Amino acid sequence: MQEAWTALGLSLKVALWATAIDIVLGVALGWLLARVRFPGRELLDALLTLPMVMPPTVLGYYLLVVIGRNGPLGRWLHDAFGINLIFTWEAAVLAAAVVALPLVLKAARSAFETVDPQLEQAARVLGISSFAVFLRVTLPLAWRGVLAGALLAFARSMGEFGATLMVAGSIPGKTQTLSIAVYEAVQAGQDDTANLLVLVTSVTCVVVLLLAGRLAPPRKVLP
Repeated sequence: MQEAWTALGLSLKVALWATAIDIVLGVALGWLLARVRFPGRELLDALLTLPMVMPPTVLGYYLLVVIGRNGPLGRWLHDAFGINLIFTWEAAVLAAAVVALPLVLKAARSAFETVDPQLEQAARVLGISSFAVFLRVTLPLAWRGVLAGALLAFARSMGEFGATLMVAGSIPGKTQTLSIAVYEAVQAGQDDTANLLVLVTSVTCVVVLLLAGRLAPPRKVLP
């Protein structure tokens, strides 16, 4: 039973860190795609959306290639700082962040596209800098959509399995998240533990989805 609560605590930590990373990247990239016109914009959007449709094990393999000991990022981190990401909870955060990023990105882009550009232009006419316009005008008008996307990313991070298992493994108390703990419990025939973990995961995800639904921007009714 103790291992179940340990897995829950680790999953919450991983999901919170992954969601925080996705909020920063998703908001920045969402604003870029919504407000800046440049060649290859839709191609970039498609590439950033790939984690939504690509098998998690494939994403995990790509991450291994990048952050593994022989990968470009992994080798640099090891040689420069002595950091080894593979089979750590930080690797689980990275995997969850990559998988859940499109949820924040899509929600943020959609929310920013609903903000009237004339309101932003009016603020600039008053002498407000572009960054201040974003913080004081754009983001406050789009916050509901961004937060809804962040909640969906949190729920997705809580349930991440394939990519996390590839890069973080299943080390009890260190990298064994809820979804991996469910798999291990089923494999070991520990039905009581599996049932508890499934119940906790399901309740958490349902609550998050209900909150995301309430925060989502209202849909426009066509005449």
